[in-house]
Parts: sequence; C-alpha cells; structure tokens
Amino acid sequence: MNKLQAMEVFVQVVDAGGFSRAADLMQLPKATVSTLIQQLETSLSVKLLHRTTRQVSVTADGAAYYERCLRILSDVKDAEESLSRTRLSPSGRLRVESPTGLAGEVLVPALPAFFERYPDIQLELGSSDRPVDLIEEGVDCAVRGGALGDSTLIARRIGIVNFVTCAAPSYIAKYGTPQHPRDLERHRCVNYFSAKTGKIYDWDFTKDGERIQVPMPGVIALNDSNAYVQAGLAGLGVIQMTDYLLLQHVRDGRMVQVLPEWTTDALPIHIVYPQNRHLSAKVRVFVEWVAELFANHPGMRLRTPPHSLPEAA
Repeated sequence: MNKLQAMEVFVQVVDAGGFSRAADLMQLPKATVSTLIQQLETSLSVKLLHRTTRQVSVTADGAAYYERCLRILSDVKDAEESLSRTRLSPSGRLRVESPTGLAGEVLVPALPAFFERYPDIQLELGSSDRPVDLIEEGVDCAVRGGALGDSTLIARRIGIVNFVTCAAPSYIAKYGTPQHPRDLERHRCVNYFSAKTGKIYDWDFTKDGERIQVPMPGVIALNDSNAYVQAGLAGLGVIQMTDYLLLQHVRDGRMVQVLPEWTTDALPIHIVYPQNRHLSAKVRVFVEWVAELFANHPGMRLRTPPHSLPEAA
C-alpha cells in the first residue's frame, strides 16, 4: 500500500462524503478507493469510516486521523513546492490576517505591486483588531503589533509603528490645548481596549528622561482602530494612535497634533506563521514582500524624538 496515496484518498472520501464522489474527483476506480481505505484501516488497526448503503461518515478516530492527514499532506506539498518551479512562481490560496489600520492604510494600497510579482496567488486578507488563532481558523500568516504571546508560532520582526496624540479642531476650540500629559486628566480622551482581555490601555509619554504612564479619563472606549480615529475626528476627545493613520488627517487640518514634544513607546510589528507552514512558497514570498514593504514605508521607521507630524497647509 502507498501510505501517502491512501491518506490522500481518505481525505478526499471524507471531504466528498462518499466513495463514488471521491473516486470521480481523483479519477480512480471506486474499487481502488475502497481497497485503499480498507488497507489503511487494517494497517492502523482502527475503523476510520462508518459505511451504510446511503452514506459514509467519519468515526471519532477517523476525525482525528483526518486532521493529521491534512497537516502531513500539506507539509509534503509545501516541501515539494520549495524544491520546484513554484519557488519562482508560487500559486494557490493564501489566507492572511492583519490589524484593521495596517490592512487598509499600508497593505491594500501596495497589493497591485504584489500581484504584479505573484499573479498566481489568490489572497484572502482578513482585517480585524481581534487576536486570531491561526491554526484554529486556517490562517497561513498574520501581521501583528505588540508583544507576542504565542511561542509556538514562528515570528519575524518586520518594522515598528510610532504613535502620536491628536485632537479635532472642534475639540480644541471647546476644551483648549493640553500643554502637559497631566493636563489630559482634566480633558476628555478616547480610550482603546483590548479585544482579547477587555482591558483599557494606558497612555505613555516620555520627554528628557521623564516618563509618564497613566490611565486617561474618557466617556467612550473602542477596540477598532478605524472607529477609534473616527471618534477623534468627531471631536469626542483626544486620541493617541499610530501616526500613519493620522498623518493625512493632520495634513488636511481635520486633526491637530498635541504634545508633539512628548514621545510614546513605539510598537514592534511582526509577521507570524505556524511552524508546520514554514516551507510554503506562497507564505515565504508574502513574508519577504511585507518585510520589504515595511522597510521602505516612512511610517514604519524608527525616529529620533521628538516625533512631530507635518502641520496642515
């Protein structure tokens, strides 16, 4: 018995829900499909499938073996790709997750260049500020900001983002301009909370060796970066957000930077992927492309404090 072929047939039978359909899809005789499944069950000494005259269903052992087969077959395919011409022209479906702001402002505008280089990749780009379980949700790789909590993932640092503090002109006209971070305790601030823990993030400020990190008073907290910026534009309060999301608004005069002489902690950006997918040609080229994109993006570079955005024209 060809064990690898038997695994492929077993996966196809489960996916197709029957022997006949699987045989048609694989262009094999039905008897061959049935024989391979029987030989596989014999070699494993377990029953993988329940068979009736009307349907085929997977057993508990079969379901567990099915998941293992998927990973093994994926690894074999990735290994073959890495040594084949697909290294130069990778193809297939690629599922990527990214924070909302990074997806909309950085990744999507640059994708035409990516598809010029890799036209045979079908990209599925999910954008959310919630943490995503890559294995559970079938994600090939993800762009993440901040400290990494999952040590089982392979991570590559590809850049950093800087933060600035801003407010809408309408807010400043009503409440004035804070001159010191402590002044914000008497202002209205828009807070941001973790989609994973629900914890509201403190704000931090540094100047000439003095560091201030305090919770900010506010009447609203959000966990989506786009909604957060919109809250600032609406004059709901002072916001502290990544500079690449606020730069154009400052240039247009829709936002005003406050406390420009105070810096905030930069956020490291990584791209992460499961260990069992590190050989995939399409994942590899996407990782390299994103790393190159961030290296050439002005919003992802280290800056010497203080960090001030250009003023409105």
